[in-house]
Amino acid sequence: MKERTLAIALSLVLVGATVPAPARANNPSPANPIQHVLLISIDGMHAVDYEHCVASQTCPYLAALGTTGVHYTRTTTSRPSDSFPGLMALVTGGSPRTVGAFYDVAYDRVLAPPKTATGNGLPGGPCNLNVINGTQTEYEEGNEIDQTMLNGGFPGYSTIDGGVKSINPDRLVRDPFNNCKPVYSWNFVRTNTIFGVIHAAGGYTAWSDKHAGYASVSGPTGTDQPSNVDDYYSPEVNSLQIVLPGIKTAALSPEASFDCGRLVPNGDDWTTDFNAIKCYDQLKVNAVVNEIQGRTHLGTSRAPVPTIFGMNFQAVSVGQKLIEPKSAIRTDANSGGYEDAQGTPRPKMLDEIQFVDAAIGQMVAALKHEGLLDSTTIIITAKHGQSPTDPNRFFPIPGHSGNNGTPPSGIIGNLLPAVYNDPNNGLGLAEDDVSQIWLAASNRTGDAVTALENAATAIGLGQIYYGASLSTLFNPPGVPEHPGPCCKLREGGDPRTPDIVVIPNVGVVYTGNLKKQSEHGGFAWDDTNVMLMVSNPNLEARTSHSFVETAQVAPTILKILGLDPNALDAVRLEGTPVLPSLF
Repeated sequence: MKERTLAIALSLVLVGATVPAPARANNPSPANPIQHVLLISIDGMHAVDYEHCVASQTCPYLAALGTTGVHYTRTTTSRPSDSFPGLMALVTGGSPRTVGAFYDVAYDRVLAPPKTATGNGLPGGPCNLNVINGTQTEYEEGNEIDQTMLNGGFPGYSTIDGGVKSINPDRLVRDPFNNCKPVYSWNFVRTNTIFGVIHAAGGYTAWSDKHAGYASVSGPTGTDQPSNVDDYYSPEVNSLQIVLPGIKTAALSPEASFDCGRLVPNGDDWTTDFNAIKCYDQLKVNAVVNEIQGRTHLGTSRAPVPTIFGMNFQAVSVGQKLIEPKSAIRTDANSGGYEDAQGTPRPKMLDEIQFVDAAIGQMVAALKHEGLLDSTTIIITAKHGQSPTDPNRFFPIPGHSGNNGTPPSGIIGNLLPAVYNDPNNGLGLAEDDVSQIWLAASNRTGDAVTALENAATAIGLGQIYYGASLSTLFNPPGVPEHPGPCCKLREGGDPRTPDIVVIPNVGVVYTGNLKKQSEHGGFAWDDTNVMLMVSNPNLEARTSHSFVETAQVAPTILKILGLDPNALDAVRLEGTPVLPSLF
């Protein structure tokens, strides 16, 4: 079948290593009719989930997009497959090696602790000027003024608003080589992003996500504002549930819609209830629809329709993980997840997928109504998958009764930095269905590896990466020979690379949580093989079985818009190609 192209020609020419000024994104040439890209991350959505819902005819809107789209079956996310590196891969075209984002909660051997304790318990501490310090890093809800509130605690926001004004700078790690100034998430990342390139080209940009700190999509600005994102919206997903009058969830039939004005808050966050998470996601869906209609995210004022915009869904990820009410026994009545190893969704899981499908249908309907569908390319993928799919493989460590084993951090606790364990569950940081380990002294790596190998059964050990095997994935760990202002990588070791990465056996999740039956972050196929589809009415349906990565989305977006993919730092440094079968 002859492929149609999204753009017939590009006017950009590379000369040597010079990066040319990008074309104006808001003035597409007649040869390039695409003026907008809508990027959607359905967190947790495996490639097999898409296959099931299309084959079973339970996802009509996703299926319809597939009739004018290229579908990639062998897509891999970032490794590790956590939300932070997963998101940054999508918008930078790079891996943690280049971007420097390893996990929401990780470690940096140079930066200093925050001035005051974060909401998640990372203690404040001193910042010693012009010397290496070393600290746990945290870029999630704990940075906010009040993480229990949907608006992050900023008094100037309405109840359902949220954004970077909710970040408390005293809760940010600091840079000892830049007068101990707080390091905002967008300045923590080392490379620019599609939002920076498109904004510089004159395009209007917008994004909606789950934490204020995920304004990292802006990329570095050198200031306390993520100025490459014109409209950023981040109601806090880990805030306490509240009633949302007037909000109804998208559904494939009227009776399937949930009235969020009737939500009965359970005293916990939005991720602990199957209906609550749909209500939370619907806020961001409404924001995208408002932006399609030429308004800001709450619909309160006029704004350009964004050149690049989108959101992440949490509903599928929660549908995969949640046991509610919490119980060591999983049934169709109390849990999401899957029935079997081929990924047949349980009813509650299917309900979350169908909600997302219907919500995407609302966005498509808005694009049609505004006459924008032909000029908009829709890209649907996921920051990460979830493991295990097979419910029979789930093996929690330390387990619900605390006797299934010991996580790696518990084996080598005496070799870890002083501030390391998560105060909420006693696990080491970056320990989900992977364990990334930063040691107090990297010269003790051999001792730590020996201890972990000797405890293989207790930790559910599958594979250990360290030394040469680790440096095939990431930069060698260590302290730079010439540390300087955050956050460019300098000579010597990478201050953010873990000393050891432990990959457990498939199905092992480091948790004692009765609400959880799967996790993400690891390198397993279920963690990394996610859905990826690029759709536009001018594309012919095609399925690609080439191995691709979510990092290829970023340069592809720029090329779709008639901009130069090599304007992205990570694309030049890592050689990230555009997706095949499109141009």
